[in-house]
Amino acid sequence: MKKKIVRIKDIAERAETSKGTVDRVLHNRGRVSDEVRERVLKIIEEMNYEPNFLAQSLKTQRTYHFIALVPDPKTDPYWEAPETGMAKAEKELRQYGISISRFIFDPHDVDSFISKAREATNENPDGLLVAPLFYKEVLPFFKEWENSNIPYVLFNTQIADVNPLCYIGQDSYQSGFLAAKILTFGLPSACTMMVLHINEDLPNSAHLITKEKGFKDYFVKNNLTDKYKVIETEINFMEGQSFDEKIDKIRNANKDLKAIYVTNSKAFEIAKYLERNQINDIKLIGYDLVPQNIHYINEGYIDFVINQNPLGQGYWGIFQLANYLVFKKEIAPIKFLPLDIITLENLEYYLDPEQ
Repeated sequence: MKKKIVRIKDIAERAETSKGTVDRVLHNRGRVSDEVRERVLKIIEEMNYEPNFLAQSLKTQRTYHFIALVPDPKTDPYWEAPETGMAKAEKELRQYGISISRFIFDPHDVDSFISKAREATNENPDGLLVAPLFYKEVLPFFKEWENSNIPYVLFNTQIADVNPLCYIGQDSYQSGFLAAKILTFGLPSACTMMVLHINEDLPNSAHLITKEKGFKDYFVKNNLTDKYKVIETEINFMEGQSFDEKIDKIRNANKDLKAIYVTNSKAFEIAKYLERNQINDIKLIGYDLVPQNIHYINEGYIDFVINQNPLGQGYWGIFQLANYLVFKKEIAPIKFLPLDIITLENLEYYLDPEQ
């Protein structure tokens, strides 16, 4: 059956009041007695009233300019998926007068981030979607946006003790905890595991530190520290020594290394190493369905990937701004996305670009 559209007029007739009174209740403005307000709100709920935001936006001709402050996907393919999500949201929301500008920064260059954040701020947008990769450098901008009453949504990286409209992404601690639990299945009762950060500014990357903590806490909370040794290291391709030399050095110092947890989307770098050296007894887990990771899942060198749903992060990031500014909805401060575990056996179900 076709759903009947409920009009303000219908609510007014049921409540035995005027359309103007209903409008004041809906928009929480003007003087309305408590008795009438309660009666109108009850009828709104009973009739399942949904505002016609498209009609309202056409009537007011209001436009909204959002800015996405995001890393360059040409530098890291991970960021292609959030862009796909943002483009999908932009297409769906265009009819409500919403436009989105992208301010692209180099995820490995803090000066690039500061410059683009300054440009975005100077535009005085209606809302901001931000991937806050540089913890120390982004903090002053949070204060500036709050002082200017610019709502901002964070995605990918959760920052403690700030007040965004919303954070969208995974629970970093739980994802690290989950990675540890997965890796222990099928391993020898005593061996070494490695937490590996590849090409990251670790002291300035709060979410990666949180992932590492979650990983290590799994062994503490399950009384497994006497069985499994956890080491951690960082590898930066800019430091001169070859990748293989660095991993060889770690393996030589830890002959019982049987599992590696890569905290970002670059598990394929370790997979390449395992393939080159024909190593088949090290379990590998990382993040995200970037093309290189998909390849090495199929080749059997990556055992598990935790999907952070970057497409969904971009999509919902824009929609949370729209829900707040256009549709006047109450926004929860955190929208955690599911911790999806992907293996060779279920990989094909996650390759739909619309997921």
